[in-house]
Amino acid sequence: MKKIYISMFALSAFFFTGCADDFLDVNQTESISTKDIELFNNDSGATTFVTSIYSKFLDWDMSSFGWIGLASITSDDADKGSSPGDTGTDKDVLDALTYNSSNPSAESTFNAQYDGINRCNQALNIIPKLDKANPALRERLMGEAKFLRAYMYFTLVKCYGGVPIVDHLPNPVSEDDKKMQLTRKTAAEVYAFIEKDLADAIAVLPLKSAYAADEKARASKGAAYALLAKVSLYQKKWQQVVDNANLITGYGLNPSYAKMFRLEGENDIESLFEINGVGSIPARGIQGYSNTQGVRGAGGWGWGFNVPSQSLLNAYEAGDVRKDATIIFRNSTLYDGRVIPSTVENPMYNFKAYSSSYTDAWETDANIKCLRYGEVLLMKAEALNELGQTSNAIPLLNEIRHRAGLGDTPATSQAAVRTAIWKERRVELAFEFDRFFDLVRTGQAKAAFAADGKVFTENKNELFPIPAAFILQANGLSAQNPGY
Repeated sequence: MKKIYISMFALSAFFFTGCADDFLDVNQTESISTKDIELFNNDSGATTFVTSIYSKFLDWDMSSFGWIGLASITSDDADKGSSPGDTGTDKDVLDALTYNSSNPSAESTFNAQYDGINRCNQALNIIPKLDKANPALRERLMGEAKFLRAYMYFTLVKCYGGVPIVDHLPNPVSEDDKKMQLTRKTAAEVYAFIEKDLADAIAVLPLKSAYAADEKARASKGAAYALLAKVSLYQKKWQQVVDNANLITGYGLNPSYAKMFRLEGENDIESLFEINGVGSIPARGIQGYSNTQGVRGAGGWGWGFNVPSQSLLNAYEAGDVRKDATIIFRNSTLYDGRVIPSTVENPMYNFKAYSSSYTDAWETDANIKCLRYGEVLLMKAEALNELGQTSNAIPLLNEIRHRAGLGDTPATSQAAVRTAIWKERRVELAFEFDRFFDLVRTGQAKAAFAADGKVFTENKNELFPIPAAFILQANGLSAQNPGY
């Protein structure tokens, strides 16, 4: 089921280029000759264009070190880790919330999303021209591309607020086109664009159950509904959260929280969308994802970054099985028999990034859970509570707690249930790249970071800086975020 994440395919080098040096530096599929297009004018050729989009998620700049720093080390769930003298380029300033507009992780994450968006736009441009491919397949592939583009724009708007909307291949000879695609849109405009892409995707994507066993990792209708529910959550469109959550069928909670993050739990009953990695050659894993977060020091195997904070450890209730499924402790033995000796450098590490079979490999078989049913239940509970339907929210919260080995929540009032849901999101979704954004969207950030010994500057740290290199290229068409 991981074959869609292959690393080598003919058109990769032929059509797709990065945009790290120039935001609009792409090769144009419009210029590809009819003869070249014919090479891909079949089902497998059409599929390859969308496969290349999924493959982007395995890249170092997309899902690995920079993203880990930006979305996890910044939060109160994690500390920089590693050794005191190893900054990880910028992970120390990210941990301290003292980064500026030249921050490498903010820049690499920004550029990586647009590199992926370029791949989506390339696919959406050329797939309709492949008239020898199955029409139903082409329609589904375009739905996948729009889902993936929406996912990338959601990452951008969470991180940076309003950003340029690039919805087609830029015309290199059109100055008006260049200006349009360098001009920042408002966050509301970006959210509207995401919603439109997801509506288009929902109309054509199949249910997960309709995919063959080796294609379960592809975007499905359920994944699109879940992402739309989350997009609505961030905009406080509470009824839309509930409505979209209700349309997600065929999923459930994995009975074992711990096994969900092991090889046996990949693309399980709870999984709506995840990034798939394969450690064996020639398939690909996520570059550096497990290695950079692996246990560091004598008896260890990794760089040791992004370690659990004492604040996170303190958030777990007694008997919560999620604690030991999320945190690797010094002086412990893991589920596969690997011993963590007393000589490792930090007392705790991220268990969700661990690979048993490819422990110290640069590309491992660890996956990243991006959307799962457990979060859907919590999103629906939060929305119902905000709509004043607290009695309907509590059973959903309790479903999550029961799977964790805990009893019913003692919360009964709307305010108490709100706090309980926020707390449950923290321990349920720890190290799944939600905590920083949850603190911001719920208004908890300043107090939560103060309790963790960090200074969160309001009207600044809610967003990361737009890369200074892009601001320079935009030449006045895009303003920097406040405070940078």
